[in-house]
Amino acid sequence: QVQLVESGGGLVQAGGSLRLSCAASGRIFRSYGVGWFRQAPGKEREFVVAISWSGGSTTYADSVKGRFTISRDNLKNMVYLQMNSLKPEDTAVYYCVAKISGMAVTGGDYWGQGTQVTVSS
Repeated sequence: QVQLVESGGGLVQAGGSLRLSCAASGRIFRSYGVGWFRQAPGKEREFVVAISWSGGSTTYADSVKGRFTISRDNLKNMVYLQMNSLKPEDTAVYYCVAKISGMAVTGGDYWGQGTQVTVSS
């Protein structure tokens, strides 16, 4: 069993930055693919970014390419999402997801509780 806890969300003005963190329990986490998804009010949950277990491969949604960067530290069981040049349309609850096999592009096996990101215009 893997538990994921997100942190780092908050309120920021458009153009600003935030860094989300995802802390995971269990050493086996370092062998899992990890991703971030988000859900805005009234909208379906959508894929944001994914990273392979080694950190050597990443995939980004077109809407965040060039603005967001995912990274991981397997020694610390942590995954980070650096979000720059934030836009009001980035406002959503952001979820950390772990996938036992492969990249967490379509979903995962374990989900965090989410952290709210609000970008004001």
